[in-house]
Amino acid sequence: MADTDFSDALHPLASPGYGKRSAPHQEPRGPHDFAHLPAREAAIAAYIDRLPEGSDISVKTLAKQTPYGQCALRTALNRIQRAGHLRRGRECLNGRWITRTWFTRTPRDSAWWGAFQQGDVPREAKRTTRSRAYVLLAALGRSNSALSLSHAECRALTPLVEEWFARDATDDLVLRALTTGLPQPVHHPAGLVRRRLTDKLPPVPVRRTPAPPRILECGTCGAPGHADTLRDGDCGPCRGETLPRPRTHLPATQVHTRAATIRGALEAVRR
Repeated sequence: MADTDFSDALHPLASPGYGKRSAPHQEPRGPHDFAHLPAREAAIAAYIDRLPEGSDISVKTLAKQTPYGQCALRTALNRIQRAGHLRRGRECLNGRWITRTWFTRTPRDSAWWGAFQQGDVPREAKRTTRSRAYVLLAALGRSNSALSLSHAECRALTPLVEEWFARDATDDLVLRALTTGLPQPVHHPAGLVRRRLTDKLPPVPVRRTPAPPRILECGTCGAPGHADTLRDGDCGPCRGETLPRPRTHLPATQVHTRAATIRGALEAVRR
């Protein structure tokens, strides 16, 4: 498609701390990532997806780097936002609020963005492809034939290895824990691996700084709000919704009557 021919090779970076930020836990890049978008929006989304972290993805800069004008880009970015690929907002880093634009090739719904706003990073359901932990276990037999495991054993032990990875363990650390000082002979490879993964499990790492709080903003007017109210990235008024009318005040006569009733009840209690 001709629209995708523009190059990202010379795209400028934003000021330090600003620019594109990739949302976590995206699916691997594929040829049909943005097939659900119109052609122009798909081309722009694919272009942004290729840009490195911190790239300036403001409308003015995108207009200089792509064949599209600023008006077309604003419309396209709003559609990309409504499709769940983009959110705008601010993030507190070291006591300073930084403007952010988060992008994800994997579309997310408002519930996901709501959890992300609270500092949580929800993962997608696990795919049926082999995980990093499974691959490590399956390769043990190539390192030491005494630790050869079956497919069923690898699947059963995978959650234990994933817990090591969750505690910041590297592949080399796991392999050393499993292969150093093996008894001769190894009578039950799966049992030995399970015991070592359990007994040698490293401590939970100390997180010195919690996930920074985030504020999402309406993609049209910039008003801050929670992801639940910023459906498709826009606030209610920008989506054309009418705000509820404020409650009307009671007439003065009704106020006086109610006050007199309350005073009478209090006097009865005192008696």
